[in-house]
Amino acid sequence: MKLNELRDNEGANKRKKRVGRGPGSGMGKTAGRGIKGQKSRSGVAIKGYEGGQMPLYQRLPKRGFNKPNRKAFAVVNLGLIQKFIEAGKLDAGKIDEETLIASGVVRRNLDGIRVLAKGELTSKATITVTGASKAAVDAVEKAGGSLTVTGAQASE
Repeated sequence: MKLNELRDNEGANKRKKRVGRGPGSGMGKTAGRGIKGQKSRSGVAIKGYEGGQMPLYQRLPKRGFNKPNRKAFAVVNLGLIQKFIEAGKLDAGKIDEETLIASGVVRRNLDGIRVLAKGELTSKATITVTGASKAAVDAVEKAGGSLTVTGAQASE
């Protein structure tokens, strides 16, 4: 096969339909929009409109609640902390929020850092963070370390 013999598969490329380009094209004059009416005009956005009937999205009840002042925590898993300790990027003796950010475990602090128990911690680590899950606290203590929570919510 030569370069000049390369072809796309049959039907792989379809030409764009050019509307409003004269009667010979079969899509001239009204360009497939029919005659008159709102939809034949430009700048129409009817999306959820149901002809004056109350639209479905307004008939259904509202659900849920989004707390406007909720705290957003940067989340760290124990497995990631262990990985960084093994790589020598973290000192297991003293791990706090500043060292987690400096080593690159977490990008930014947000409203604090919360430790979760995914993964396994084998090093004896002393960790001080804003929040932690009960399972994370248990896992750190099981490894012989300590996890201190400084935030208002000790564990959920």
